[in-house]
Amino acid sequence: MALRYAILGLLLDRPSSGYDLTGRFEDVIGAYAWDAKHSQIYPELRRLDLEGLVEVVDRGARGRVTYRCTKEGLAALRAWLMAAPASTGGVKNEHALRLFLLPALEPDDALEVLRQTEAGAVAQVEHLEAEFAALQERTGSASGGPLGITAQFGILSFRATAQWARWARDHVGGEVVLGGDVEARGDGDPGGDGDPADIANAGRSADPGSTAG
Repeated sequence: MALRYAILGLLLDRPSSGYDLTGRFEDVIGAYAWDAKHSQIYPELRRLDLEGLVEVVDRGARGRVTYRCTKEGLAALRAWLMAAPASTGGVKNEHALRLFLLPALEPDDALEVLRQTEAGAVAQVEHLEAEFAALQERTGSASGGPLGITAQFGILSFRATAQWARWARDHVGGEVVLGGDVEARGDGDPGGDGDPADIANAGRSADPGSTAG
């Protein structure tokens, strides 16, 4: 059910076709909040249209149909936002699952996965910062409007992921991971005592995205 409200929110920002929405899910919401493919978006758009929550504002070439959110759609979206979430589970994140299963790897391979994780997170920060700047320009607002606030959530989340990957790399680098058993080398804490404040301070200077937002 959450998909329809994500669509309503995106259409409230600006009218879009199903193709446009697919791209916006890939570039913005799908990166850190809610993933959706065109095979899910198009049927949901038709249902929303039948229910009067969206309406067609343009029909273009090659069957392109542009929709916008109606007053009824806005009311439905507001009601959903004010209600408690129906579920706090059901997450399907292959990226996070791979990190959960790192103990299956030899230390050098685990370190490589963590390096890739950090690089991917930094790239996402840079991408979302560009999106945020574009939203600021388009809306004339320092916050970038509702989508700008959401983009900042993603920026801060990916910064935290990059920081975590650096912290984890320090610790995995000092441990032998064999079939889920961890045998410490030396004092078993090459990164220090693991104080979160120390980790955060160390992360700020190394985080390429730390100057924005």
